Amino acid sequence: MTAKISYADVEVGTELPAQTFPVTRATLVQYAGASGDFNPIHWNERFAKEVGLPDVIAHGMFTMAEAVRVVTDWVGDPGAVVEYGVRFTRPVVVPDDDKGAVIEVSGKVAAKLDDNTVRVDLTATSAGQKVLGASRAVVRLA
Repeated sequence: MTAKISYADVEVGTELPAQTFPVTRATLVQYAGASGDFNPIHWNERFAKEVGLPDVIAHGMFTMAEAVRVVTDWVGDPGAVVEYGVRFTRPVVVPDDDKGAVIEVSGKVAAKLDDNTVRVDLTATSAGQKVLGASRAVVRLA
């Protein structure tokens, strides 16, 4: 599979379709099982509060993975992402209720690079606060 987006058709400033990703306690349990990360800050409210967190928090790698979905859905090929990195700025707090939390992600082409690649800068927030900083993906386009 190759990228569906053409390098020639993309300009700096092109906005990717924004997405929202719900996160519940059940989501965290499923991710813990898949990743093997059973740290109690991700499922035990009492423990999370004892170590100074406001409540149970989402796994950082889960948050990172949800954010890059904006890029992979836009480009149409996860293999087109050649580089991806973030800085974790705040945790995604996941309350124990029917709603949980929501991660809101938007992206914009920040630079056209060599070899048909572009840099996409992502903004990820939850509860109105930025949860990822310096979130950038380099993507090879068609």
